[in-house]
Amino acid sequence: MFEVRSDEPKYAFLWDKETKAKNQYGDSIELAPDTSDLHGVSLNINNDAAVGDNPNRYKQHGFYLNADNCIGCHACEAACSEKNDNPAHISFRSVGFVEGGTYPEYQRLNISMACNHCDDPVCLKGCPTRAYTKYAEYGAVLQDPDICFGCGYCTWVCPYNAPQLDPVKGEVSKCNMCVDRLEVGLKPACVSACLGNALDFGVIENVPDNREQSKTEIPGFPTTEITHPNIRFQQTRQTNREMTRTDSMPLKYHKDEDKGQYKSVVDEKHGVERQWNWASLLITHESSHVIFTLTTQAILGAFLMLVIGHVIENELILAIQSSSAYLPLLGVMNGLLMIGLYKLNMHLGKPHRFYRGFYNLRHSPVSREIAGVSLFFTSLLGFTFFSFLEMNLLVGMFAILGVISGPLGLFYMYKLYRIKARPFWDHWQTASSFVGTCLSLGALVIGLGVLISSDMSSALVNDLLVLLLVGLLLETAGHIAHARDLKKGVGEGAASWHQQVTLFGWPYMISNGLLAVSILTTIWLLALPTSIILWCTLVMALLSTAVIRRSLFFALVIPTTMPGAFFWKNKGFEQHAKDTGLAKMQQVGVAYEAHRTFNIKELLLTIKETSMKEAVDQVKSIFIWKEVK
Repeated sequence: MFEVRSDEPKYAFLWDKETKAKNQYGDSIELAPDTSDLHGVSLNINNDAAVGDNPNRYKQHGFYLNADNCIGCHACEAACSEKNDNPAHISFRSVGFVEGGTYPEYQRLNISMACNHCDDPVCLKGCPTRAYTKYAEYGAVLQDPDICFGCGYCTWVCPYNAPQLDPVKGEVSKCNMCVDRLEVGLKPACVSACLGNALDFGVIENVPDNREQSKTEIPGFPTTEITHPNIRFQQTRQTNREMTRTDSMPLKYHKDEDKGQYKSVVDEKHGVERQWNWASLLITHESSHVIFTLTTQAILGAFLMLVIGHVIENELILAIQSSSAYLPLLGVMNGLLMIGLYKLNMHLGKPHRFYRGFYNLRHSPVSREIAGVSLFFTSLLGFTFFSFLEMNLLVGMFAILGVISGPLGLFYMYKLYRIKARPFWDHWQTASSFVGTCLSLGALVIGLGVLISSDMSSALVNDLLVLLLVGLLLETAGHIAHARDLKKGVGEGAASWHQQVTLFGWPYMISNGLLAVSILTTIWLLALPTSIILWCTLVMALLSTAVIRRSLFFALVIPTTMPGAFFWKNKGFEQHAKDTGLAKMQQVGVAYEAHRTFNIKELLLTIKETSMKEAVDQVKSIFIWKEVK
């Protein structure tokens, strides 16, 4: 276990004596009754079988921050990173701040934040690999990086920036409450290092000596309703009615005088002019999700149309299935879905551990989505193979399996984006967009098959165009309602809307225009269903608006995140560091998220001038995360 120094100061030891039964959320502080089998079980810290003798070992512990005392020295960050041997770009604890007023009445409120070891940890339920566990010992939510395969979903659902995705190692890690120190009666390293006596730790709801408040929220802290976090605050100094963030997030906080609480509102700090920003929209870490969701939804829609159309004996579908274009169409559908699944898998930090995505089918919508889509892909493969062999019984069996698994995968694809910590996604428009894409792109895929088949009757295409039009209108209705609700709302959702019409204003307007062109072209095609020019126009307009809108879906989301500082946890500074080359300096704490570019000429030169071993090492380096040189 952790070795206690002989000169350990008194303030570094846990101080709890009496404790309460319930916390402020009504949850029990006692996590394991005396009769529980959990008592006396070792945590096997560093393979040590000893059991700590803390009398409060099975009660929920948490952090206490006296914001009046925090001076923003970042000693807690340094102590945490030193103890956990974190690289410069990873920090389990970070200090951000909000500020208000003007000189000479300027004031700043510092907030030191790590994992809050919540009563209802959404990271645990969301993680598809079951890398998270909430222990009865101290109520610690612990995460095993070795089990994690680097999907990053826990970083999406957590409102407090606690899980940290390391792009170099391809895995997530986070604050572990320093349970090794707790077992020997010591407070976490960050608490012991605090210079201003601002940070404390103990059984939750126990207020330290010389403290008079135990608040669950302060300005800049996200709502506690999502996870019931185990952190309490004191903040007695009067703060301004408006507190702003120094990071690049377009948010500030207004005080509700009636309730005495702060709510987040839009901060137009970056202006209101429309911008382009194509590169930061289309070339991002989430581009793989764009490709995966669009291809999966398109192929699912096409598959359902083929199967259901066959069952109801739709003339167009029967004509396609009897044509020479049918098997090539199925082959294209398999290829597109395979590309989407490949891009999704390679998006993982550890792609070779993809099978771990099935570990948490009980709780995680990600696991359920992976299971549903994987089963659908298997169904499509079987459906195609036995259609080629004309084994109709097996074709029917795989068709039934696909009709069940495909919509199930789509449903959980929708559910995994209904995240309370990301208000831009937490809207029914997500469902209308996904279903609309199934109809529009699915019909487009079959429509291209119709074009290949010269023996198709133009009159039969109308049914297909009607489905395509319904999908486009459904998407349009969702987008209109989404925009209306975001403009009326406050907080992170409204901030996402603000960025949509400013930071990505021109791509947003172009996508609206292309959507209108797609709708009008589809209506025109109902009158001229065999017009090649109209079909080509529809293909280009529909694919373009689908890619732009789905890219906006990922680029615009603003989480209910903690405020950053000017340099640290500031997306604006991170981008500046990459643009200017500062990111090459490890101490800046900004890691490039890009693979090293493969250069065959450089490889051949290496073989010629050095050795085959060094050349092999160079090839290996392509497949791990590296800084761009």
